[in-house]
Amino acid sequence: MRYAGCVADAFPALIDLDLRLVQSFVVVSEHQHFGRAAEALHTTQPSLSRQIRRLEQQLDVRLLDRTTHGTRLSEAGEVFLPQAVRLLRSAGQAMAQARAAARPRMITIGYTRGLLITPAVRALRTAEPEAEVKTRLLAWNDSRSALLDHRVDAVVARLPFVTDQLQVTVLYDEPRVLVVPLDHPLVGREAVTLDDIADEPMPHVRQSDPLLNAYWRMDPRPDGRPAPDGPLVEDLDDKHELIAAGQAVAIGPPLDYATGLHPGLTTIPLRDVEPSKVVFATRAGDRSPLVSAFREHAMAELPQRQRHKPSA
Repeated sequence: MRYAGCVADAFPALIDLDLRLVQSFVVVSEHQHFGRAAEALHTTQPSLSRQIRRLEQQLDVRLLDRTTHGTRLSEAGEVFLPQAVRLLRSAGQAMAQARAAARPRMITIGYTRGLLITPAVRALRTAEPEAEVKTRLLAWNDSRSALLDHRVDAVVARLPFVTDQLQVTVLYDEPRVLVVPLDHPLVGREAVTLDDIADEPMPHVRQSDPLLNAYWRMDPRPDGRPAPDGPLVEDLDDKHELIAAGQAVAIGPPLDYATGLHPGLTTIPLRDVEPSKVVFATRAGDRSPLVSAFREHAMAELPQRQRHKPSA
């Protein structure tokens, strides 16, 4: 009864707010375009418009203004957006923590595309046969959010990403390479340098994290010059198609995975560039025995597999 009384004092009126509508608003705000947001949410634009109208009716304010160039936040929307993001994150954490309390022998391991985690996952399942071990493929820029939102309990991913509130262990170094179309003039070279691609356009991914964008574009270059600008694309797969079409090049990880994504791509080793780091990351202070166990298996299994991996 003590908790019921506290809740009644804090929330004297019934709160009628649909979190699915809140999530739709956040996605529209991120894309600033109803069409792109509808695609991201796997719904139709008219349905998404109705959801936003229902949310505005629940709040009794206008959140979004349509313009000839897309959609922008109203003054009320600017105020509501950061609160909405925190609300969704808190709801996700509450769900995850409740499930963890009910099923303490469960772990969800996130990983980003192109990174092999199978040997460590199999080792954990063998050592902990009663545990429920799940894996989840994450977007290339979603590692930190997935951890803090409690969608995953551990992540194997490439730096850089913001690591505050996280505990990060480096597993191994991974060389960065130049990604080019098969008919690029540099194909056949043993290696290239940044000087060889000083004038090659490099694409930007829309909504890209500035830290990731600067790192993978090598922007600025060691001599202080900005990286050459290239076309703007919506996501990573669009970037691969653009490179295969001969409109740009990119710097990336070894593409034994990306050549499987697009047959028109190949890679060339890049000299005099620091390697990227593949890391194991968890929430700071997480004392879960399964998280600790998987960290040990990842440190033992994954660097060894990397050493035996064929070079690009």
